[in-house]
Amino acid sequence: QVQLVESGGGLVQPGGSLRLSCAVSRSIASFYNMGWYRQAPGKERELVARSPIGGVGIYADPVKGRFTISRDNAKNTVSLQMDSLKPEDTAVYYCNAASVLTAQSYWGQGTQVTVSS
Repeated sequence: QVQLVESGGGLVQPGGSLRLSCAVSRSIASFYNMGWYRQAPGKERELVARSPIGGVGIYADPVKGRFTISRDNAKNTVSLQMDSLKPEDTAVYYCNAASVLTAQSYWGQGTQVTVSS
């Protein structure tokens, strides 16, 4: 079983920044594509950013140029730097680990991000 624990959510004013972190209980270097998703009230969960093994970050259009995903394979962590935050970024953010060996997908418990003045 793979466990993911997110941290770093909170309340921020529009235009502000937050950094989310996700700690994974297993080595992610060779076996897991990592990603961040979000779910706003009344909406479906959507991809925010993805960090494939050995590849560059992939971003959803609404966050391009504002968010940056990064992974530290030595520490088994993945982070999401969120800048120029907008009220529409308000959601619960989830960390995801997708195994390239088994196709299994694992989720963290989610962390709330609220962008409001």
